[in-house]
Amino acid sequence: MIIFYSLAAALGLGVLWLGTSVRVVKQFERGVVFRFGRVQTGVRGPGLTLLIPIADRLQKVNMQIITMPVPAQDGITRDNVTVRVDAVIYFNVADPERVVVDVQDYVSAIGQVAQTSLRSIIGKSDLDDLLCNREGLNKGLELMIDSPALGWGVHIDRVEIKDVALPDSMKRSIARQAEAERERRARVITADGELQASEKLALAAETMTAHPAALQLRLLETVVEVAAEKNSTLVLPFPVELLRFLERATPEAAESPDHKAAMPSTSAAVSKSEMPKLDPPQILDDASGLEVDTRIAGR
Repeated sequence: MIIFYSLAAALGLGVLWLGTSVRVVKQFERGVVFRFGRVQTGVRGPGLTLLIPIADRLQKVNMQIITMPVPAQDGITRDNVTVRVDAVIYFNVADPERVVVDVQDYVSAIGQVAQTSLRSIIGKSDLDDLLCNREGLNKGLELMIDSPALGWGVHIDRVEIKDVALPDSMKRSIARQAEAERERRARVITADGELQASEKLALAAETMTAHPAALQLRLLETVVEVAAEKNSTLVLPFPVELLRFLERATPEAAESPDHKAAMPSTSAAVSKSEMPKLDPPQILDDASGLEVDTRIAGR
């Protein structure tokens, strides 16, 4: 009976020893062992890990990538524009021993460094860089955060600027600038089109000058285009060249008898119109005044 109790007690002590000395480390974790407060050189990998009871303490470190949003920071850019910028940072533990020994809370430390670095990068950049050159700013911000993080055993995987908030007045200014730029491009395109059209019209004018029949064909084509529409009135331009041709083709000697009979009356009318007109006699002012004075004296 005593032997049975002894075996049961030994078995219980063995189970207790196993419970206090065996630990399980997951695949995404690493274990740092402290023996009487001193860090052991080897980092325990995933699986079962045996510890010395009472002497050893195991601290697990997560090796997964941590995603931490950086709170929005207010700052003034190099060209004196007030902006509000927020970002997100991705990092993981590279050296578990340094993370456990060198820094108390590495997540909080990385967050504070990210905020100060974000404010610094805002002050060193222009507004155009914040809006257009995001990749360059992300790399610069990553280098600024990674410099102290390496001493803590943390690797910065990447840093991304999420949003840049601008004041309403600056948004309106940017909108006016964009509108002016689009209007300038539209005017340049219109001017280029007019230049090309003028060059083509000059070539067409030279061709029509060399071939006069081309002008007549163009006139007929224009008439056809206008007649295709539902118009009640059609204005047809009559070329002066055609009038000159008809004038040359009409003989000057062919005159009708009525035209000859009408000639004397026309000449008489011309002679009457050419007769000089007689002006009425003019009375001198001195004579008329003398006659008036004589009549008054006779009365």
